[in-house]
Amino acid sequence: MAVSKKEISPCPIDATLTVIDGRWKGTILWCLLEGPRRPMELEKSIPQITERMLIRHLKELTDDGIVSRTDHGQRGVSYAISEYGLTLLPVLEHLCAWGRIHLARIEHNPGQP
Repeated sequence: MAVSKKEISPCPIDATLTVIDGRWKGTILWCLLEGPRRPMELEKSIPQITERMLIRHLKELTDDGIVSRTDHGQRGVSYAISEYGLTLLPVLEHLCAWGRIHLARIEHNPGQP
């Protein structure tokens, strides 16, 4: 039985994936590793993402404490990885390394599972 987004699974892997699950969350976090970004800067860095999806993912990441939001008044807002969010860095690095291996495997063995 699937666990809803509001429920916390007792499985540590499910708990982790619940936080970083989403088509663009990994990419957003990777972009924020370079430093704080305004939403428009993130949109330019991720041209395929819609504004609606970007705002949705940023809100979820902020609600989970992974990203911090700073209001600059009339100059708008910016987002940065929080201190707590930085604890995800080793996880993201491992996911990235595995993803490179997986992409190379797909490239060298097209059509094979």
